[in-house]
Amino acid sequence: MNVLVINCGSSSLKYQLIDSNSEAVLAKGLCERIGAPGSVLKHQPAGGDKVAIENPMPTHTTAIQMVIDALTDANHGVVKSLDEIDAVGHRIVHGGEKFASSVVIDDEVMKAIEECNDLAPLHNPANLIGINACKEIMPNTPMVGVFDTAFHQTMPEKAYLYGLPHSYYDDYKVRRYGFHGTSHDFVSARAAEILGKKREDVKIIVCHLGNGASISAVDHGKCVDTSMGLTPLEGLMMGTRSGDIDPAIVEFLAKKLGKTLEEVTTILNKESGVYGLSGGISSDFRDLSAAMDEGNLLAKAALEAYSYRVAKYIGSYVAAMNGVDIIAFTAGIGENDGRVRGMVGQYFEYLGTSIDPEKNKVRGEECIISNPGDKVTVMVVPTNEELAIARETVKLV
Repeated sequence: MNVLVINCGSSSLKYQLIDSNSEAVLAKGLCERIGAPGSVLKHQPAGGDKVAIENPMPTHTTAIQMVIDALTDANHGVVKSLDEIDAVGHRIVHGGEKFASSVVIDDEVMKAIEECNDLAPLHNPANLIGINACKEIMPNTPMVGVFDTAFHQTMPEKAYLYGLPHSYYDDYKVRRYGFHGTSHDFVSARAAEILGKKREDVKIIVCHLGNGASISAVDHGKCVDTSMGLTPLEGLMMGTRSGDIDPAIVEFLAKKLGKTLEEVTTILNKESGVYGLSGGISSDFRDLSAAMDEGNLLAKAALEAYSYRVAKYIGSYVAAMNGVDIIAFTAGIGENDGRVRGMVGQYFEYLGTSIDPEKNKVRGEECIISNPGDKVTVMVVPTNEELAIARETVKLV
Protein backbone atom coordinates (compact mmCIF):
# COMPACT_ATOMS: atom_id res chain seq x y z
CA MET A 1 0.00 0.00 0.00
CA ASN A 2 1.03 3.61 -0.54
CA VAL A 3 1.29 5.71 2.62
CA LEU A 4 1.45 9.51 2.56
CA VAL A 5 3.47 10.73 5.56
CA ILE A 6 2.69 14.29 6.64
CA ASN A 7 4.73 16.48 8.99
CA CYS A 8 2.83 19.72 9.33
CA GLY A 9 4.20 22.93 10.85
CA SER A 10 2.56 26.29 11.36
CA SER A 11 3.72 27.61 7.97
CA SER A 12 5.28 24.55 6.34
CA LEU A 13 4.41 21.00 5.39
CA LYS A 14 6.85 18.17 4.69
CA TYR A 15 5.69 14.98 3.04
CA GLN A 16 6.81 11.62 1.66
CA LEU A 17 4.85 9.04 -0.29
CA ILE A 18 6.13 5.58 0.64
CA ASP A 19 5.39 2.20 -0.92
CA SER A 20 5.03 0.10 2.21
CA ASN A 21 5.72 -3.16 0.36
CA SER A 22 9.19 -2.16 -0.82
CA GLU A 23 9.57 0.70 1.70
CA ALA A 24 10.78 2.85 -1.19
CA VAL A 25 10.18 6.61 -1.18
CA LEU A 26 8.14 7.32 -4.31
CA ALA A 27 8.25 11.10 -3.85
CA LYS A 28 8.98 13.71 -1.22
CA GLY A 29 8.62 17.43 -0.86
CA LEU A 30 8.12 20.56 1.17
CA CYS A 31 5.52 23.32 1.15
CA GLU A 32 7.00 26.59 2.40
CA ARG A 33 5.49 29.89 3.51
CA ILE A 34 1.90 28.66 3.86
CA GLY A 35 -0.33 31.65 4.53
CA ALA A 36 2.37 34.11 3.50
CA PRO A 37 3.54 35.74 0.26
CA GLY A 38 6.01 33.75 -1.84
CA SER A 39 4.69 30.30 -0.98
CA VAL A 40 6.28 27.45 -2.93
CA LEU A 41 6.05 23.66 -3.20
CA LYS A 42 9.34 21.84 -3.76
CA HIS A 43 8.51 18.37 -5.04
CA GLN A 44 10.89 15.56 -5.99
CA PRO A 45 9.81 12.24 -7.48
CA ALA A 46 12.13 9.28 -6.95
CA GLY A 47 14.82 9.31 -9.62
CA GLY A 48 13.57 12.62 -11.00
CA ASP A 49 14.50 16.25 -10.80
CA LYS A 50 13.21 18.54 -8.09
CA VAL A 51 10.29 20.70 -9.23
CA ALA A 52 9.49 24.10 -7.69
CA ILE A 53 5.83 25.08 -7.97
CA GLU A 54 5.14 28.67 -6.97
CA ASN A 55 1.50 29.27 -6.15
CA PRO A 56 -0.42 31.02 -3.36
CA MET A 57 -1.11 28.73 -0.37
CA PRO A 58 -3.46 30.72 1.86
CA THR A 59 -4.31 27.63 3.93
CA HIS A 60 -2.97 24.17 4.70
CA THR A 61 -5.90 22.71 2.77
CA THR A 62 -4.61 24.48 -0.32
CA ALA A 63 -1.13 23.12 0.40
CA ILE A 64 -2.42 19.55 0.76
CA GLN A 65 -4.31 19.90 -2.51
CA MET A 66 -1.12 21.08 -4.21
CA VAL A 67 0.72 18.07 -2.81
CA ILE A 68 -1.96 15.73 -4.20
CA ASP A 69 -1.82 17.53 -7.56
CA ALA A 70 1.97 17.16 -7.65
CA LEU A 71 1.82 13.47 -6.76
CA THR A 72 -0.72 12.80 -9.53
CA ASP A 73 0.73 15.16 -12.17
CA ALA A 74 1.26 13.62 -15.62
CA ASN A 75 4.86 14.86 -15.82
CA HIS A 76 6.32 14.66 -12.30
CA GLY A 77 3.69 12.61 -10.45
CA VAL A 78 4.14 9.07 -9.17
CA VAL A 79 0.52 7.85 -8.90
CA LYS A 80 -2.37 8.18 -11.29
CA SER A 81 -5.02 9.32 -8.83
CA LEU A 82 -5.86 10.01 -5.21
CA ASP A 83 -7.30 6.49 -5.01
CA GLU A 84 -3.75 5.11 -5.03
CA ILE A 85 -2.98 6.74 -1.67
CA ASP A 86 -4.19 4.11 0.79
CA ALA A 87 -3.50 5.82 4.12
CA VAL A 88 -2.01 8.94 5.68
CA GLY A 89 0.38 8.94 8.63
CA HIS A 90 0.63 12.20 10.59
CA ARG A 91 3.54 13.16 12.82
CA ILE A 92 2.10 14.67 16.02
CA VAL A 93 4.52 16.27 18.45
CA HIS A 94 2.77 15.94 21.81
CA GLY A 95 0.45 13.20 22.99
CA GLY A 96 0.85 13.91 26.70
CA GLU A 97 -0.06 10.91 28.84
CA LYS A 98 -3.06 10.16 26.64
CA PHE A 99 -1.13 8.31 23.93
CA ALA A 100 1.45 5.62 24.59
CA SER A 101 1.25 4.33 21.02
CA SER A 102 0.10 5.34 17.57
CA VAL A 103 -3.65 5.49 16.93
CA VAL A 104 -6.15 5.62 14.11
CA ILE A 105 -7.46 9.18 14.08
CA ASP A 106 -11.13 9.78 14.82
CA ASP A 107 -13.09 12.63 16.42
CA GLU A 108 -12.27 11.45 19.94
CA VAL A 109 -8.55 11.32 19.14
CA MET A 110 -8.71 14.80 17.59
CA LYS A 111 -10.22 16.14 20.80
CA ALA A 112 -7.53 14.47 22.92
CA ILE A 113 -4.75 15.93 20.73
CA GLU A 114 -6.31 19.37 21.08
CA GLU A 115 -6.28 18.96 24.87
CA CYS A 116 -2.47 18.65 24.65
CA ASN A 117 -2.13 22.02 22.88
CA ASP A 118 -1.00 23.74 26.07
CA LEU A 119 1.96 21.34 26.23
CA ALA A 120 3.06 22.09 22.65
CA PRO A 121 1.45 25.38 21.58
CA LEU A 122 3.75 25.82 18.58
CA HIS A 123 3.33 22.30 17.22
CA ASN A 124 0.09 20.52 18.09
CA PRO A 125 -2.26 23.17 16.63
CA ALA A 126 -0.31 22.98 13.36
CA ASN A 127 -0.48 19.17 13.42
CA LEU A 128 -4.27 19.38 13.85
CA ILE A 129 -4.52 21.81 10.94
CA GLY A 130 -2.71 19.28 8.75
CA ILE A 131 -5.04 16.47 9.82
CA ASN A 132 -8.15 18.55 9.14
CA ALA A 133 -6.80 19.60 5.74
CA CYS A 134 -6.22 15.97 4.76
CA LYS A 135 -9.65 14.92 6.05
CA GLU A 136 -11.26 17.62 3.93
CA ILE A 137 -9.57 16.45 0.73
CA MET A 138 -9.42 12.70 1.53
CA PRO A 139 -12.45 12.05 3.75
CA ASN A 140 -12.49 8.31 3.08
CA THR A 141 -8.76 7.67 3.53
CA PRO A 142 -7.75 6.20 6.92
CA MET A 143 -5.37 8.36 8.95
CA VAL A 144 -2.99 7.51 11.77
CA GLY A 145 -1.41 9.75 14.40
CA VAL A 146 2.19 8.92 15.38
CA PHE A 147 3.38 10.80 18.47
CA ASP A 148 6.88 12.10 19.23
CA THR A 149 6.20 11.47 22.92
CA ALA A 150 4.69 7.97 22.74
CA PHE A 151 7.90 5.89 22.86
CA HIS A 152 8.92 7.60 26.10
CA GLN A 153 5.69 6.75 27.93
CA THR A 154 7.38 3.63 29.35
CA MET A 155 9.55 5.84 31.59
CA PRO A 156 9.07 5.03 35.28
CA GLU A 157 7.71 7.65 37.65
CA LYS A 158 11.14 8.24 39.19
CA ALA A 159 12.44 9.33 35.77
CA TYR A 160 9.63 11.60 34.67
CA LEU A 161 8.69 13.46 37.85
CA TYR A 162 10.26 16.85 38.59
CA GLY A 163 11.22 18.12 42.04
CA LEU A 164 8.14 20.35 42.19
CA PRO A 165 4.96 20.25 44.30
CA HIS A 166 3.20 17.04 43.31
CA SER A 167 -0.01 18.99 42.72
CA TYR A 168 1.57 20.55 39.62
CA TYR A 169 1.76 17.08 38.11
CA ASP A 170 -1.71 16.13 39.36
CA ASP A 171 -3.37 19.33 38.12
CA TYR A 172 -1.32 20.37 35.09
CA LYS A 173 0.62 17.21 34.09
CA VAL A 174 3.98 18.95 34.53
CA ARG A 175 6.46 16.12 33.97
CA ARG A 176 9.13 14.90 31.59
CA TYR A 177 7.68 13.71 28.30
CA GLY A 178 10.60 13.57 25.87
CA PHE A 179 10.57 14.00 22.10
CA HIS A 180 12.10 12.50 18.93
CA GLY A 181 10.45 9.27 20.12
CA THR A 182 9.86 7.95 16.61
CA SER A 183 13.57 8.29 15.88
CA HIS A 184 14.67 6.73 19.19
CA ASP A 185 12.33 3.81 18.60
CA PHE A 186 13.51 3.24 15.02
CA VAL A 187 17.23 3.58 15.74
CA SER A 188 17.29 1.44 18.87
CA ALA A 189 15.48 -1.37 17.04
CA ARG A 190 17.74 -1.08 13.99
CA ALA A 191 20.94 -0.97 16.06
CA ALA A 192 20.06 -4.26 17.73
CA GLU A 193 19.05 -5.75 14.39
CA ILE A 194 22.40 -4.83 12.79
CA LEU A 195 24.18 -6.79 15.51
CA GLY A 196 21.86 -9.77 15.09
CA LYS A 197 20.28 -9.22 18.48
CA LYS A 198 16.78 -8.59 19.81
CA ARG A 199 16.22 -5.14 21.28
CA GLU A 200 14.60 -6.85 24.27
CA ASP A 201 17.95 -8.48 25.13
CA VAL A 202 20.23 -5.41 25.21
CA LYS A 203 20.74 -1.97 26.76
CA ILE A 204 20.99 0.85 24.21
CA ILE A 205 21.71 4.56 24.42
CA VAL A 206 20.50 6.49 21.37
CA CYS A 207 22.08 9.89 20.69
CA HIS A 208 19.77 11.80 18.34
CA LEU A 209 22.04 14.73 17.55
CA GLY A 210 20.59 17.26 15.14
CA ASN A 211 19.84 20.96 15.41
CA GLY A 212 17.44 19.70 18.06
CA ALA A 213 19.07 16.94 20.09
CA SER A 214 18.07 14.34 22.66
CA ILE A 215 19.41 11.16 24.20
CA SER A 216 17.43 8.17 25.40
CA ALA A 217 18.12 5.10 27.52
CA VAL A 218 16.42 2.02 26.06
CA ASP A 219 16.59 -0.86 28.51
CA HIS A 220 15.58 -4.20 27.04
CA GLY A 221 13.25 -2.59 24.51
CA LYS A 222 11.69 0.09 26.73
CA CYS A 223 12.64 3.73 27.13
CA VAL A 224 13.51 4.33 30.78
CA ASP A 225 14.78 7.92 30.49
CA THR A 226 15.29 10.68 27.95
CA SER A 227 16.89 14.11 28.00
CA MET A 228 14.10 16.40 26.73
CA GLY A 229 11.42 17.26 29.25
CA LEU A 230 8.04 18.98 29.39
CA THR A 231 9.24 20.80 26.26
CA PRO A 232 12.12 20.25 23.81
CA LEU A 233 14.14 22.98 25.60
CA GLU A 234 15.43 20.72 28.36
CA GLY A 235 18.44 18.45 28.06
CA LEU A 236 21.41 18.81 25.76
CA MET A 237 22.76 22.10 24.51
CA MET A 238 21.49 22.28 20.91
CA GLY A 239 21.78 24.43 17.81
CA THR A 240 19.96 27.43 19.27
CA ARG A 241 18.43 25.96 22.48
CA SER A 242 20.19 26.33 25.80
CA GLY A 243 19.37 22.89 27.18
CA ASP A 244 19.78 22.44 30.93
CA ILE A 245 20.40 25.65 32.89
CA ASP A 246 19.86 26.89 36.43
CA PRO A 247 16.15 27.90 36.45
CA ALA A 248 17.03 31.04 38.40
CA ILE A 249 18.89 32.33 35.33
CA VAL A 250 15.50 33.18 33.76
CA GLU A 251 14.58 35.67 36.49
CA PHE A 252 18.17 36.97 36.65
CA LEU A 253 18.26 37.73 32.91
CA ALA A 254 14.77 39.22 32.91
CA LYS A 255 15.86 41.74 35.53
CA LYS A 256 19.29 42.45 34.03
CA LEU A 257 18.02 42.81 30.45
CA GLY A 258 14.67 44.39 31.27
CA LYS A 259 12.86 41.64 29.37
CA THR A 260 9.64 39.74 29.92
CA LEU A 261 9.45 36.04 30.74
CA GLU A 262 8.37 35.35 27.15
CA GLU A 263 11.32 37.31 25.74
CA VAL A 264 13.82 35.41 27.88
CA THR A 265 12.22 32.11 26.84
CA THR A 266 12.68 33.14 23.20
CA ILE A 267 16.38 33.79 23.91
CA LEU A 268 16.72 30.31 25.44
CA ASN A 269 15.02 28.69 22.44
CA LYS A 270 16.35 30.70 19.50
CA GLU A 271 19.48 32.61 20.49
CA SER A 272 21.33 30.17 22.75
CA GLY A 273 22.94 26.75 22.35
CA VAL A 274 26.09 26.52 20.24
CA TYR A 275 24.89 29.54 18.26
CA GLY A 276 24.85 31.77 21.32
CA LEU A 277 27.90 30.22 22.97
CA SER A 278 29.98 30.70 19.80
CA GLY A 279 29.17 34.39 19.78
CA GLY A 280 26.64 34.02 16.99
CA ILE A 281 28.95 32.34 14.47
CA SER A 282 26.38 29.73 13.50
CA SER A 283 24.07 26.98 14.71
CA ASP A 284 25.42 24.82 11.87
CA PHE A 285 28.13 22.49 13.14
CA ARG A 286 29.92 22.57 9.79
CA ASP A 287 30.43 26.31 10.19
CA LEU A 288 31.58 25.89 13.78
CA SER A 289 34.04 23.17 12.80
CA ALA A 290 35.49 25.35 10.03
CA ALA A 291 35.80 28.28 12.44
CA MET A 292 37.52 26.05 14.99
CA ASP A 293 40.04 24.98 12.35
CA GLU A 294 40.73 28.65 11.69
CA GLY A 295 41.57 29.13 15.36
CA ASN A 296 38.31 30.65 16.58
CA LEU A 297 38.30 30.02 20.33
CA LEU A 298 34.56 30.62 20.77
CA ALA A 299 33.73 27.97 18.17
CA LYS A 300 36.12 25.57 19.90
CA ALA A 301 34.53 26.28 23.28
CA ALA A 302 31.03 25.70 21.88
CA LEU A 303 31.94 22.34 20.31
CA GLU A 304 33.78 21.18 23.42
CA ALA A 305 30.92 22.17 25.72
CA TYR A 306 28.40 20.45 23.43
CA SER A 307 30.39 17.20 23.27
CA TYR A 308 30.96 17.25 27.03
CA ARG A 309 27.21 17.55 27.66
CA VAL A 310 26.51 14.59 25.36
CA ALA A 311 29.14 12.49 27.15
CA LYS A 312 27.69 13.41 30.56
CA TYR A 313 24.19 12.34 29.54
CA ILE A 314 25.54 9.08 28.17
CA GLY A 315 27.29 8.47 31.48
CA SER A 316 24.14 9.18 33.47
CA TYR A 317 22.16 6.72 31.37
CA VAL A 318 24.81 4.03 31.80
CA ALA A 319 24.18 4.49 35.53
CA ALA A 320 20.38 4.50 35.08
CA MET A 321 20.48 1.16 33.24
CA ASN A 322 23.39 -0.24 35.28
CA GLY A 323 25.34 -0.80 32.08
CA VAL A 324 25.13 -0.42 28.32
CA ASP A 325 25.69 -2.68 25.33
CA ILE A 326 25.24 -0.27 22.40
CA ILE A 327 25.68 3.47 21.89
CA ALA A 328 24.11 4.64 18.62
CA PHE A 329 24.64 8.04 17.01
CA THR A 330 21.95 9.32 14.67
CA ALA A 331 20.36 12.44 13.04
CA GLY A 332 22.18 15.16 11.12
CA ILE A 333 25.17 15.64 13.42
CA GLY A 334 25.23 12.13 14.84
CA GLU A 335 25.24 10.57 11.37
CA ASN A 336 27.61 12.96 9.61
CA ASP A 337 29.94 14.75 12.04
CA GLY A 338 32.91 12.54 12.84
CA ARG A 339 34.59 15.32 14.78
CA VAL A 340 31.74 15.59 17.28
CA ARG A 341 31.46 11.81 17.59
CA GLY A 342 35.20 11.65 18.26
CA MET A 343 35.02 14.44 20.84
CA VAL A 344 32.24 12.57 22.64
CA GLY A 345 34.07 9.26 22.31
CA GLN A 346 37.13 10.52 24.14
CA TYR A 347 35.12 10.11 27.35
CA PHE A 348 34.39 6.40 26.73
CA GLU A 349 37.51 4.89 28.29
CA TYR A 350 35.68 3.94 31.49
CA LEU A 351 33.28 1.89 29.36
CA GLY A 352 36.07 -0.22 27.90
CA THR A 353 35.44 1.07 24.42
CA SER A 354 36.82 3.62 21.97
CA ILE A 355 36.12 5.00 18.53
CA ASP A 356 38.29 3.92 15.60
CA PRO A 357 39.45 7.12 13.80
CA GLU A 358 39.25 5.52 10.35
CA LYS A 359 35.81 4.00 10.82
CA ASN A 360 34.64 7.29 12.31
CA LYS A 361 35.07 9.02 8.95
CA VAL A 362 31.75 7.50 7.84
CA ARG A 363 28.93 9.88 6.87
CA GLY A 364 25.27 8.92 6.74
CA GLU A 365 25.80 5.17 6.60
CA GLU A 366 25.26 2.31 9.01
CA CYS A 367 28.62 1.49 10.55
CA ILE A 368 30.20 0.11 13.71
CA ILE A 369 32.82 2.70 14.65
CA SER A 370 34.20 1.05 17.82
CA ASN A 371 36.95 -1.56 17.76
CA PRO A 372 36.47 -5.35 17.66
CA GLY A 373 36.42 -6.79 21.15
CA ASP A 374 35.35 -3.54 22.85
CA LYS A 375 32.93 -4.01 25.73
CA VAL A 376 30.43 -1.54 24.25
CA THR A 377 29.56 -1.34 20.57
CA VAL A 378 29.47 2.23 19.24
CA MET A 379 27.52 2.68 16.00
CA VAL A 380 26.26 5.15 13.45
CA VAL A 381 22.64 4.34 12.54
CA PRO A 382 20.83 6.76 10.19
CA THR A 383 17.32 7.53 11.38
CA ASN A 384 14.25 7.37 9.17
CA GLU A 385 11.29 8.88 10.99
CA GLU A 386 9.11 8.96 7.86
CA LEU A 387 9.56 5.23 7.32
CA ALA A 388 8.82 4.60 10.99
CA ILE A 389 5.58 6.60 10.67
CA ALA A 390 4.67 4.67 7.52
CA ARG A 391 5.25 1.34 9.29
CA GLU A 392 3.07 2.41 12.22
CA THR A 393 0.36 3.47 9.79
CA VAL A 394 0.40 0.15 7.93
CA LYS A 395 0.31 -1.76 11.21
CA LEU A 396 -2.89 0.00 12.26
CA VAL A 397 -4.83 0.24 8.99
